[in-house]
Amino acid sequence: MNQATRDDHELIRACLDGSTEAFAGLVKRHEQRAFWAAYRVLGDADASRDVAQEAFMRVWRALERFDFSMAFTTWLYRICVNLAIDHLRRNKRHKGADIDVMRETLPDESTGQEPGHDETAREMTRKVHLVMQTLDEKYRTVLALRDLEGLSSKQISDITGITHATVRWRLHVARKKFREGWEQLELRLAAQRNTLSDNDDPDGAAAPHLQTADVR
Repeated sequence: MNQATRDDHELIRACLDGSTEAFAGLVKRHEQRAFWAAYRVLGDADASRDVAQEAFMRVWRALERFDFSMAFTTWLYRICVNLAIDHLRRNKRHKGADIDVMRETLPDESTGQEPGHDETAREMTRKVHLVMQTLDEKYRTVLALRDLEGLSSKQISDITGITHATVRWRLHVARKKFREGWEQLELRLAAQRNTLSDNDDPDGAAAPHLQTADVR
């Protein structure tokens, strides 16, 4: 058990002894993690904030049943992901990716990157989330937790309640579907750029072919 987990367990024990300050500390410690766990699935900042808030309310109500053999973060991820999936099922027409929120995950402008780097990174992030929105929830969830959150297949299995083998299979399928969706998006964007170039060219010359990206 690592130090972070032990610290979480100490806060939980203090909460169980009646300390509201300890719970406030637990929330402060993990509120960003809760938000991003929901956002990776939803791609909607407002909905993700609501899910994170609801997740901590559920944590508070269920603290007496917390299993101290597990990490608090695993339990919190499980609650957030389940709430996010429930939100998806209730709201089939939810917002797409929020580009303003995505900026929060990008490097600071003072890091000395070359001009245009941040703009390129924001565009890349936007496209990633657009493609993620096209995936079925069961594939989107494992892909977000593994490739965006960096969790292991074992952790994802603990969070989602599905077997390790199922996690690996869904991840394989999700990555395949993501590559297909990415290629389709790049082709559509390239076609749009070509159309705009044709319209802007006073001589009517065809725009040069743009190489589509291949993210593997």
